Amino acid sequence: MEPVTITALDFERCYRAVSTRDSRFDGQFFTAVRTTGIYCRPSCPAITPKRANVCFLPTAAAAQQAGYRACRRCLPDAAPGSPLWNVRADLAARAMRLIGDGVVERGGVPGLAATLGYSQRQLTRVLTTELGAGPLALARAHRAHTARLLIQTTEMPMSDIAFAAGFASIRQFNDTVREVFAVSPTTMRGELRASARNDVVVPAVPGLLTLRLPYREPLDTAWLGWFLSAHTVPGMELFDDGVYTRSLRTPHGYATVRLSLRPGHVRAELALRDMRDLAPTVARVRHLLDLDADPLGIDEALGIDTDAAGPASRAGWSPGIRVPGCPDGPELLLRTMIGQQISVRAAATHTARLVDALGERIDGPAPRLFPTAEAIAEQGAEILTGPARRVAAIVAAARAIADGDLALHAGRTAADLRRDLLTLAGIGPWTADYVTMRLLADPDILLDTDLVVRQGALLAGVDLDHTTRWAPWRSYLSMHLWKTALVERGVIPATGSEKP
Repeated sequence: MEPVTITALDFERCYRAVSTRDSRFDGQFFTAVRTTGIYCRPSCPAITPKRANVCFLPTAAAAQQAGYRACRRCLPDAAPGSPLWNVRADLAARAMRLIGDGVVERGGVPGLAATLGYSQRQLTRVLTTELGAGPLALARAHRAHTARLLIQTTEMPMSDIAFAAGFASIRQFNDTVREVFAVSPTTMRGELRASARNDVVVPAVPGLLTLRLPYREPLDTAWLGWFLSAHTVPGMELFDDGVYTRSLRTPHGYATVRLSLRPGHVRAELALRDMRDLAPTVARVRHLLDLDADPLGIDEALGIDTDAAGPASRAGWSPGIRVPGCPDGPELLLRTMIGQQISVRAAATHTARLVDALGERIDGPAPRLFPTAEAIAEQGAEILTGPARRVAAIVAAARAIADGDLALHAGRTAADLRRDLLTLAGIGPWTADYVTMRLLADPDILLDTDLVVRQGALLAGVDLDHTTRWAPWRSYLSMHLWKTALVERGVIPATGSEKP
């Protein structure tokens, strides 16, 4: 299954998905019903509307812009995000990734446009043409989703929720919630808590949010569990009995997240220093676990049997593999450089030493944050050990980040980011490709210089010089080959996918 293109939604294809309530398309487009004035997910359990009464829109913001209200039965704003924002590398897709991280709430449309390197006028024109709504409308839909989560999951006063969700005033908050959901915030709190279909759990501890983050099945839990546990850095990360815990820096402070993989969703417990960081934290967790991927479409393109019952499964090619992302760009680059040419375990040891010496101490089970680029630039040479050239390269990279000479965010293009990384001393093609793949969720980067990937290719009979038939999914091919080698070594089990 290929993702639905945004600019030219195929009516017949979309209507077929709605008629069969195909959850694979949730988040890829939205169904607007003219007779009811409501927009839904494709998988909404309501009676399928007549053809003459529906139209299909690319984003929730486009539906809201057209005057439709969110269905309170299927909660379309809670669907998994569209995989198109990773498959596409154009301006609209890059803008959507930054809007999801709350850039508009923090810097307005001028900040979003400046980050992307476009004028506000040009950015608005492109987004309106491609996505059916401009940056303000897209950000407004994002704020409405954040408000719904806070209304559902906290005992916060509505006035506090309004500002935490990014609204400029309580009146704007009330008007938006009524317009998007057709009920007042107070009514929504009562209705959603009483609903058995609620996608969150109301916590007993104020400030602790427990969310159900949906994903498209299947999910290779063995692969994600190994990746998270193997790369855990003591002091800032824990992995115990299938639960991954870590601290991370957020735009207004920090957060601690506890994640456990469940059938159909990830249970995420978030302890936030500042409630304004809810949406960015959720976006970063989803990015870390690649929860917005389209696994069935990817598996089909790679020729993987979704039943995982044959030799491909024993070789490690189980369905639903993900490409782990990252919650913080500078952390990813610096950790990757620390781990160059040493084992994963040794890299964790070296990084833990740096975290213990320079990381800010916080409350919680993961009591350290990864050090800032400024701290590593100033004191890293005193803490880091190993070849002098590598230490100097890490410190220089931290200085480039701290001085603003190197931008590491999801709004970059792969070509520009890779070019900038390769200009730094100590960064070769493997590091540049690995960081680009994980930071941008780029689906088509082949790690063909990686030793473990090459071993997996030999075991699987894959010629790394002829992989164009698997484009644009070669990042996922790299993960399969990586896993193939680890399965052969007995490091990771071959199975572990959650399937529909």
